[in-house]
Amino acid sequence: MSPKLKQFLQGWVFTTLSVLLTSYILRGIQFERPIHLISAALLLGILNAFVRPVLMLFSLPLLLLTLGLFTFVINAFLLYLVGQFMQPHFQVDSFAYALAGAVLISLFNLVFNILFGTARSRAQTAKTPKAPPPVEPPDTGSGPIIDV
Repeated sequence: MSPKLKQFLQGWVFTTLSVLLTSYILRGIQFERPIHLISAALLLGILNAFVRPVLMLFSLPLLLLTLGLFTFVINAFLLYLVGQFMQPHFQVDSFAYALAGAVLISLFNLVFNILFGTARSRAQTAKTPKAPPPVEPPDTGSGPIIDV
């Protein structure tokens, strides 16, 4: 299995588990069947991959002004959008539930990435081995002379 496919599947599983846990904590986020949860997580992942970067670019001044906290609002908007697309199978009752859900999903994803080493494996693949220092020729004493 290619590393990119493995990374995508891991992210999808982590997002699905995060949305599942969030729906158990928040009554305003509900799904009918597990297949609806899985498809909602896939749609959320697709929106995060393609729509989120555009929203981040357009809201760059707000992101800088709020020191990145506006990211939660963007994530909440995308979660609310998934709820609107998938109604009545996956529901997000209000934007407030979407905002709380976005914070919880982010926290759960962070915990899953820390526990299962996804962040470490990415960092390890990015590291390159250090090259040995160059070998210098021996000093013969016939270097440049500086007159003062």
